[in-house]
Amino acid sequence: MTNITLLVGRVTRDPESRTTDGGTTVTSLSVVTDRPARNKDGKTYKDENGFTAKDAEFHRITCFNGLGKNVAQYCTKGQMVSVEGRIHYTQWEDGDGIKRYGCEILADKVDFLTRGASQDNKDAPDIDE
Repeated sequence: MTNITLLVGRVTRDPESRTTDGGTTVTSLSVVTDRPARNKDGKTYKDENGFTAKDAEFHRITCFNGLGKNVAQYCTKGQMVSVEGRIHYTQWEDGDGIKRYGCEILADKVDFLTRGASQDNKDAPDIDE
């Protein structure tokens, strides 16, 4: 059995990082991917500006420890990234006793495909060209 996910998209907001009581670094980020939109007949179509219309999907990504530290330090909003990991589903009860469900990607690897806009990443590892 296999649970492998590969996403290539743009970071939608700067990553948020925290450290657990046990010392684990947990960094969360959101990545958007898009694909051509299709009409009821299954055909792509143009938007009001003449470009192919797109459907966007937003993905929650969670990184741990060293990977989480690197992502928190060097990744910024708007940056193109490649994320390899696995899909993870969660279930919990909120404060009102209602069952809630969530889905996230637990990242094993994050590659920076472009540099971010932040000055903090000027010492980031080189991008393979």
